Amino acid sequence: MKKVGIIGGSGYTGGELIRLILQHPALEIDFVYSSTRAGKLITSVHQDILGRIDLIFTASINAEVDVLYLCLGHGKSKDFLKLNSFSKKTIIVDLGNDFRLEEDCVFQDKSFIYGLPELQKEQIKKASAIANPGCFATGIQLAILPLAKFKKYSESIHINATTGSTGAGAGLSPTTHFSWRNNNLSWYKPFTHQHLGEVQRSLGQLGATSELFFIPQRGAYSRGIFTTAYTTFKGTLSESVSMYKEFYNDAPFTHVSDEQINLKSVVNTNNCFIHLYLHENTLLVTSCIDNLVKGASGQAIQNTNLIMGWEETLGLELKATIF
Repeated sequence: MKKVGIIGGSGYTGGELIRLILQHPALEIDFVYSSTRAGKLITSVHQDILGRIDLIFTASINAEVDVLYLCLGHGKSKDFLKLNSFSKKTIIVDLGNDFRLEEDCVFQDKSFIYGLPELQKEQIKKASAIANPGCFATGIQLAILPLAKFKKYSESIHINATTGSTGAGAGLSPTTHFSWRNNNLSWYKPFTHQHLGEVQRSLGQLGATSELFFIPQRGAYSRGIFTTAYTTFKGTLSESVSMYKEFYNDAPFTHVSDEQINLKSVVNTNNCFIHLYLHENTLLVTSCIDNLVKGASGQAIQNTNLIMGWEETLGLELKATIF
């Protein structure tokens, strides 16, 4: 059993990580750090795991853990690592955005590998530090990376993605309050969302230079990201389907569906479902993920499995509840 520590365990991603680790056959929680909940039972916050864990949140760390997961707010992981040292053997997985861009990936004695398994599985296997992708970035990349790989994109790709309220974190804000969010829909950060930087980095890695026009939206539901992307495509629908299935041939969690997909089919799983639709010379790509699992904590476990040399699906064979 590998011992793990979780920093920032009282939020949504921390809670999902705890849930996944509790059912993982090769991982064991050593401590869950929280600066705001120290001394309180973990189940006082994460009531869905009542009866499965009796640990309390702590304000101290064990520097010798095998794996450290950073579930802090964006921009806070570097500050934490500056103040706290860990063993050279400790694998670090950051679920924030501190190390995702190329100019930020080297920090102290660590080189953070961008942790999108469908793009660079072999690099992840050799890593000692992972920059876990953002949730929007995961959904977008899985929708468009095959186009970049096979040079089938046009100069611009238009993207619309709607996320649930958990994507904004556990802290209350006007746009996450139930009274505002319920029966409502809105966009935010049009064309400038912070996840675009990591998407462009991955596209550049494949030699693509497409301009991305991205509109993020807030949905009136709790979890999941529904992404649509369209671009000019020279080819047939069957050619596009073959191309996507070839790209994801060794990706156990990313599947191309012949039928239209919906969000509930992936919520609570580490899956990404993709559907392709061709209208004249425009290809519409739809992808669905759970923002807290494939878009965060599940992908963190997937990366850990790869680094440890375990089956990529270990502890992640989850089924959605669609009814």
